[in-house]
Amino acid sequence: MKEKVMSFYEGMIRTSDEEIARYTRLVNQYSLLRLVTLLGGGFVFWQTFGFEKIWLTELVFFAVVVLFVWMVSRQSKFEKIKQFFIALKKVNENETDSIQAGKNIYSDGSEFAGDEHPYASDLDILGKASLFNLINRCSTFSGCSRLAEWLLSAAPNEEILRRQQAVKEIAGKIDWKMKFQATLLFANSDSAKNEISGLLRYFQTALVSRKKWLALYVRYLPLIHLCLVLGSVLYTPVLIAFFIPVLINAFLVLSHLKEINRTDMLIGKAGGTLSKYAEGFKMIEEEAWVSPFCTRLQDDLKTDARVKLSAEVRRLSVLLNRLSYRLNMFIGPIFSLLLAWDVRQLVALERWKTDNAGLVMKAFDVLASMEALLSISGVHINYPEWAFPEIRNDEHYTLAAKSIGHPLINEQSRVTNDFGLENQNKIDIITGSNMAGKSTFLRTLGINAVMALAGAPVCAQEMQITNMKIFTYMRIKDSLNESISTFRAELNRLQMLLNATERKEKLYFLIDEMLRGTNSADKYRGSKAIIEKLISEGAVGIVATHDLLISELEVKYPDYIRNFYFDIHLNGTEMLFDYKIKHGACKTFNASLLLKQLGVEIDEASEP
Repeated sequence: MKEKVMSFYEGMIRTSDEEIARYTRLVNQYSLLRLVTLLGGGFVFWQTFGFEKIWLTELVFFAVVVLFVWMVSRQSKFEKIKQFFIALKKVNENETDSIQAGKNIYSDGSEFAGDEHPYASDLDILGKASLFNLINRCSTFSGCSRLAEWLLSAAPNEEILRRQQAVKEIAGKIDWKMKFQATLLFANSDSAKNEISGLLRYFQTALVSRKKWLALYVRYLPLIHLCLVLGSVLYTPVLIAFFIPVLINAFLVLSHLKEINRTDMLIGKAGGTLSKYAEGFKMIEEEAWVSPFCTRLQDDLKTDARVKLSAEVRRLSVLLNRLSYRLNMFIGPIFSLLLAWDVRQLVALERWKTDNAGLVMKAFDVLASMEALLSISGVHINYPEWAFPEIRNDEHYTLAAKSIGHPLINEQSRVTNDFGLENQNKIDIITGSNMAGKSTFLRTLGINAVMALAGAPVCAQEMQITNMKIFTYMRIKDSLNESISTFRAELNRLQMLLNATERKEKLYFLIDEMLRGTNSADKYRGSKAIIEKLISEGAVGIVATHDLLISELEVKYPDYIRNFYFDIHLNGTEMLFDYKIKHGACKTFNASLLLKQLGVEIDEASEP
């Protein structure tokens, strides 16, 4: 099935290359035609002077200008299509690179990382070589933020099911998905993100109260000029009256200059960018959706008057582009004096803001959710053998899986396991040798649980899970800046866990070798006491440890403790790992053998 997916991407890349070559030729042809038109038109225009017919000269001039503008428009259209296919090629190449080498042109989510999160750091949710890096296909910052939010907190069961349905629907529209990604790829840059953040800040500012006469004046100013022109035809001295609106316009522009500059600084460059976003909104609006989540997003892109929001956003883009005319040194001053242009656009923007301010925020919220869904659908497309988990409403804890593996480990190296916790409250103790697979197994369960509770498929043949919070205790770090030792950091982490269990939150913990920062005697006594405290609180989870004595807790708590282990097989001095979980406590350890391989001799007869 994966070969079929790769074949699709490679086909899209070939098609894109063909279209890029085609439109490159068209762009070059029209560039040459523009030059020929300019030179030929100039020659014909010059020749018309010999006929001494002013109408002919004006007609030729007008025809040349119209033809030249038409060619510029055509060339711009072809250049836009060419850029689309360049983007389409990039997003398809990114998918092949992701499948083959784990590479990704999108954000890896490092900006959302934090050590204080209950599981993000330990499970490699964010950052380089992370789950976010595997999944993310969001070009916008709001999309990345939405995806991070979904991966950092479990959704309610009903929401998870809605996301699963939407992900399956988008995965079935792979052609649409890739074109949507290509349309928004421009936003995968700091400049585009800054422009839109300025626009969003502008729409969050309070509306300015303006005099009604000002809006009426700038609205009817062209009519005023028309009346003055007609009047001057009948009575020439009326031309003097032109200076009155010119002076008024100059005063209005100067008096609003500070506000105009502030508005231009926030949103002046966003016009072109916004028109590109409008294409994305339009794609969502015009697609035929079935899943409740996608149809809701589509409905959210409609105004109260049932006008498509993409049309309103495009109108805003036109207003922003008009505001930028003020920067043109030739027409800017003329427009300002004749039409109070800057004030006119400021009033128009305020009017649009009054009517549609909430729509902009809603539109980008819709876009964020669609990008997050699209990212997750990419997992379903690229790894069709991964299963969507069954979300249970069991009274107790369920975390069961068949052939579950770590999604960030290459398929050729990945070892899968079965695991079963079905509507039970249990603490599982996992013992085993160094490098046997204990930590990886804990991370495998944790990262797949995160994916399941975000609405994504999981790296397993099948999986059942109840909704619960995940808490990990794995990579405990000291902090020189905060004068926190490793042991103090461990205690802080344990305190977070105990606080959560005392609040009776439905939480599943994954502990990898607790209390590493103290001596072996205190480590055992402390670990035993903590596990018994967790049992008394009804907590559920897994503890991985090298300490065999901890596994003896199963004798004291046979209804609550279960023992599992990972072992090794020794072939002389060679260690063979199968990375398979087994019931019971481990009996084979390899630390001494590993030290001997480093040249450190161990006295086998010495007491521990």
